[in-house]
This record gives sequence, C-alpha cells and structure tokens, in this order.
Amino acid sequence: LLSVLCLGDCQLHTPCGIQKCTTDFVSLTSHLNAALEDFDLEFCKALRAYSVCTYRNSKACRGNLVYHSAVLGIGDLMTQRNCTKDGPTSSTNPEMTHDPCNYNGHTEAREQQGGEKTPPPTYLFCGLFGDPHLRTFKDHFQTCKVEGAWPLVDNNYLSVQVTNVPVVPGSSATATNKITIIFKSYQDCTHQKVYQAMTDDLPAAFVDGTTSGGDENSRSLYIVEKVSGRYVEMHARYIGTTVYVRQLGHYLTLAIRMPRELAMAYRESQDLQLCVSGCPASERIDGSGHLPLPVRGQLLPWGAASRPPSAYTLETATTKCHEKMLVKDIYFYSCVFDLLTTGDANFTAAAHSALQDVEALHPSKEHWHIFPRSGAGGVGRVSQFFVSLGLPCLILVAYL
Repeated sequence: LLSVLCLGDCQLHTPCGIQKCTTDFVSLTSHLNAALEDFDLEFCKALRAYSVCTYRNSKACRGNLVYHSAVLGIGDLMTQRNCTKDGPTSSTNPEMTHDPCNYNGHTEAREQQGGEKTPPPTYLFCGLFGDPHLRTFKDHFQTCKVEGAWPLVDNNYLSVQVTNVPVVPGSSATATNKITIIFKSYQDCTHQKVYQAMTDDLPAAFVDGTTSGGDENSRSLYIVEKVSGRYVEMHARYIGTTVYVRQLGHYLTLAIRMPRELAMAYRESQDLQLCVSGCPASERIDGSGHLPLPVRGQLLPWGAASRPPSAYTLETATTKCHEKMLVKDIYFYSCVFDLLTTGDANFTAAAHSALQDVEALHPSKEHWHIFPRSGAGGVGRVSQFFVSLGLPCLILVAYL
C-alpha cells in the first residue's frame, strides 16, 4: 500500500530505469512488420532484451507499479509468441543493430548514419499460374503462350526462369512444368544458390542439398516446406525477397515479392523479363484485356483437328470457379478460361491459390483484385459471341 501511495513522488527520487527499458523496446520493434517471415524471430529478440533490462532494474524498481506491469506484460507476450527465455537479444546500440544481411534493416541503418528520414522501401509483386496467366510488377495481367524457357526475373540479385509446355493438343495455351531460381552471391550473406522444381519434383532444398545460404544462424536465405512436395517458400532476407512455388495438378505456379530498387537493378542485356515488361505481343493469347473462351466442336483456324472436348460447359465452369472465388475478378475469369480450355479442375485450385499468394505478398490491398477493363469493380457476366483470328469465341466482359 505504501508503494502505491508513494508511486507518484517516489519515481522522482529512485533510479528506476523502467522507462528507458520500455523506450528501447518500442524503438526495437516499431519498424517490424507482422506480415514478414522473420517477425517472430526479431520480436522475441526484442522481448528478451526488454526482460534483461527489467531484471537489471529489479531492485531499483521494486516498488514501481509500472515496472511490475511491464514484467507481467513481457511474460504474456513471450507466451503468445512462443518465445524462449534463453536466446539472442536485440542490441539497443545503433551501431550494433544494423544487420547487413537483413534488407529491412538497411533503411534504419541509413537513417542512423545520415540523420535523415528515409521512406520505407517499395515492394513489387509478380505471379505466374494456369495457362499461363502473368501478373507483372506493374500489376498488368496477361495470358500468354510463351512456350519453352522464358525469364521471369533477371537482375543483379536474382534470376527466375520458367519452362512452359502445351496443355492440350490444338490449343496455344501452355502451363509451367519447370522453374529454375538463382539467388546470386551477395557479400557475406550467401553464396550463389540454385533452386529447381519440376512437375512431381518440388524439393525442399537447393540443388546442392542445403536448405539455407550463408550462416545458418543468420537465416539470410532459407527454404520452408509448407506442404511436402506441393508448396515451398524461399525467404531471402538479405534482399527482402520472398518466393512461393506450388504444384497444383501437373503444373507449377510461382509468386514473388521483391523491393523495387533491386527488381529494377539490371543491365540492358537483361531487358527480356516477363515480370518487368510482360509478354511480347506475339505471345499474347488475350486481346484488349479479355480472355477468349473456345466453343466446343469448332475447328481451329490453322486447320488442326478439334482438341478433346472439355468436361465443362460455360455454366458448369462458372459455377465451379465461383465455389472458390466469390469476387468475379480476373482470377475468376482465368479459372473459367482454364477449365474450358483444359477440362482440368486443378486449374481452379491454381487460380485460387494464386489469389491467396497475392493477398499474402502484394504490398497494396487495394490492388489485390484486377477487373476487366470495361467494368473495373463490376459484377462480371458473360456477353456476346465474337470472332478473333477466325476462331469463334466467347468473351467475358464485366459491366458496372
């Protein structure tokens, strides 16, 4: 009771350092992003540093309610985040907090050195899935042929190449059956690491058998297997980059998030990158932002025999896709296109997971959904027949 009554005046005369402990903790955690993979690791380090600081002040703060509240709060947070009591702690010394293999800490380091406020880094997103559908770093959405090997990303830090093969006879649509990713050597953070996935071979390790690059304790580059043989994530902390690779059915999908300043760091000879420039016009299947839906039983314009009919009609394909995707955006229309083109229900899961990857990695929530040009934000519906390149097609249009 005496300590409570004395609280307001006693704090002025006792060397309790709880306020400094709290200030340091706020400083160490204010820049952390809960959406990033290393959030729990860094948050636990800061909590342990906070706990050490309170322990050092335990005698001086014995009668301080703020101190006791902080101790209880630290215990609760450590339980919530599954933090161990023993382990590395964050340093409150600015010179010691800069980790050269943590891209997200570079901004803070530059501010400490130059004294000027630096805007947070801008991130870009690129994804490839289905027959195949491409979302570029500029949020342009395209459906392309791009048969064979094509570079998605090729800059000074990272190279990503995909190989696409025809999906069904008589169709120009292709899908990805091989992905090669090269994380290039970077200072002392990582040696060059190559990852390769193929249909029915989605490893949880780089080609040399390792699961990380550089110092294992620093976790500057590492692989996480989310679903055995079906879904892996690669986290390159030293370049602030995350890559998701999945297998759905017989084909692969890819999603990548990367800082703009690094994604755009490339030479003129590296200008052919689908994520940067999109597909060449000659490789585009869609026209004016629309996906042509083939009519069953019609001959193809170049005289090839009709491909095997899809098990789906426009109505059943629309219903199937709507089960997974309630918003009729371009991912929904891509799903319908893929079902009518291939008859393979796995492409529904591919479109759905591609949208989930957008929601996990794309930096701007307001740009997650892309709608057909003629009705952005509309409630899409099917419109008229039209003829493109001599092939009777349906065109999906969204109206306001």
